[in-house]
Amino acid sequence: MNQNHFVVSGNIVDVVNSRIFQGIITIENGKIISVVEEQTNSENYILPGLVDAHVHIESSMLIPSEFAKLAVVHGTVATVSDPHEIANVLGVDGVKWMINNGKKVPFKFYFGAPSCVPATGFETSGAILGTKETQELLEMKDIHYLAEMMNFPGVIYGDAEVAEKLRLAKLFNKPIDGHAPGLMGDDLGKYANAGITTDHECSTIAEAVEKIKLGIKVQIREGSAAKNFEDLFELINDYPEDIMFCSDDKHPDDLEKGHINLLIKRAIAKGVDPLKIIRCCTYNPIKHYKMNVGLLQKNDDADFIIVDNLKDFNVLKTFISGNIVAENKISKIESVKETEINIFNCSPISIADIQVKADPDYENIKVIKVEDGQLLTQSLIVKPKIENGFIVPDLENDVLKMVVLNRYEFSKPAVAFVNNFGFQKGAIASTIAHDSHNIIAVGTSDEEIVKAINIVIEKKGGISLVNGSEEISLKLGVAGLMSSEDAYQVSKKYFEISNKSKTLGTKLNAPYMTLSFMALLVIPELKLSDKGLFDGNAFKLTKIYC
Repeated sequence: MNQNHFVVSGNIVDVVNSRIFQGIITIENGKIISVVEEQTNSENYILPGLVDAHVHIESSMLIPSEFAKLAVVHGTVATVSDPHEIANVLGVDGVKWMINNGKKVPFKFYFGAPSCVPATGFETSGAILGTKETQELLEMKDIHYLAEMMNFPGVIYGDAEVAEKLRLAKLFNKPIDGHAPGLMGDDLGKYANAGITTDHECSTIAEAVEKIKLGIKVQIREGSAAKNFEDLFELINDYPEDIMFCSDDKHPDDLEKGHINLLIKRAIAKGVDPLKIIRCCTYNPIKHYKMNVGLLQKNDDADFIIVDNLKDFNVLKTFISGNIVAENKISKIESVKETEINIFNCSPISIADIQVKADPDYENIKVIKVEDGQLLTQSLIVKPKIENGFIVPDLENDVLKMVVLNRYEFSKPAVAFVNNFGFQKGAIASTIAHDSHNIIAVGTSDEEIVKAINIVIEKKGGISLVNGSEEISLKLGVAGLMSSEDAYQVSKKYFEISNKSKTLGTKLNAPYMTLSFMALLVIPELKLSDKGLFDGNAFKLTKIYC
């Protein structure tokens, strides 16, 4: 519904001037034409619409138009979206597909140019974005920044291609996002001096403060897998101009429950100044990324939300450019029909393809140890369980088999072992495997792992679960990453399969999300790519035996 002329009244949260006052806002043709300070009968609060300062839409398993359908219910009106995931599969064409789909709904998507595709040279992706492709994207008016520069060693040591991408971003006057987990000291200084302006990978106050003092804005992340809010929320009071909120990666069932609004509620409950909190997810990202998103000022776009109070923070209505896009937890954004795009070149595998022969020259193997809620892993040295000359999953000691299979060209699967997944039965597989999105699987038996992998091969993308004779799956027909179906239906299907995965014995909060990051080589310490086991500290492939 587009209301050409209307007014809203209540407690106006003015993040520009850091004050809250009673008043009336008049909207005409999608713009705010006046803000008048005046006593009203309304006790509701009017705030600028919320912004997710760093998110990969693809991780919601929803196409942008369907992501918007869920997000507006929670007061989100805009996202700073890195289409890095689809770029790894389909390159520039994938990025353009995301932009075009996002334009079909009343929501403000601000897409960036992925800077690291592929993230490393130790994996196979579906596309490569070199300097030529990066320039093509940065020249577009629909590309607003250079997305997270994960290759921080390349920045620090002056890699020529990395330096050229940074130069191009500066040439087109577009901000540069960072990605540097744990980076501090002299190397951080070099990273900041290269023009990096943000980082969403901080896990400690000390790390975050050091980055802030070097001019890097810190994005407090709370996604489905990586959660840093509890460790970092205290920064909001001390550095309100340097903090933003982001989800980074959020699965559909979690997005249906809430978004940036939940972080606001949690921060308020901890006694943080509400004006500072709201500034972090409105004013700060809008100004930093030069977003055309309103801040409740005269002549701004009418992008705002109405909430009941600043404690319960129930979002009653969401407006974008004067259009009411959500009301009383019901989205008014309608689905659009889309043509699916994908790339998938691999054949079903057999048990023989993933067997690991024991090497008599070695007593131990390297095992990936996962940490719930973190992207970082540890490297364990473990004596393997051997049966009939092959290393097999050791359920008693929680050592499961993990497989990554190249989905872009025919090749042999890479196999390793993982601890702390906790499965006592079954297997799961997915074509969401950051960052190159090959097929990744983990399980308790070769037979179930192979079945789970072959299900997603048959569907040409998706997630699956196998437990004995039970087989369930969710097809992801867009790049093997997203479904073009209705957001609520996708959320329901994912919720069912995710809950089922938790009955296999794991204590992980989000098994599929955690699994997807086990191929993310740029995050230490030990990961698995389609080319083999990878040592993130030494930044090179390594052998499983030791």
